[in-house]
Amino acid sequence: MASKPIYRVTMFKIPDPANVQPMLDKYATMKRDAKKDGKPYILSCVAGRAVSDPRNQGYTLYAQTSFASLEDMKYYDEQCEAHQALKAVGKGKVDPPPIVLYMEDVVNWHP
Repeated sequence: MASKPIYRVTMFKIPDPANVQPMLDKYATMKRDAKKDGKPYILSCVAGRAVSDPRNQGYTLYAQTSFASLEDMKYYDEQCEAHQALKAVGKGKVDPPPIVLYMEDVVNWHP
């Protein structure tokens, strides 16, 4: 049986609005820049500024990334150079650490 895709949501609180755009610039090239075994491996990557709304609880940037497998997401977390570059851009600018949630879609997934 094929593995289910993994959908990951990351939410950032970036207190200085000027520090949001550099993060978005890195996300804009993430799908192209992230390589595993020399090939792109991220299925999709979207990111944007949170729309002003009391329900966002101060989170300013939202990113959604999808991977073909949990193994690919773990690679992204632990070894991906493009992801490490993104973390370097946000270092010292994101407070508190981002919230990261991920899941397998159990509603729409078909092998």
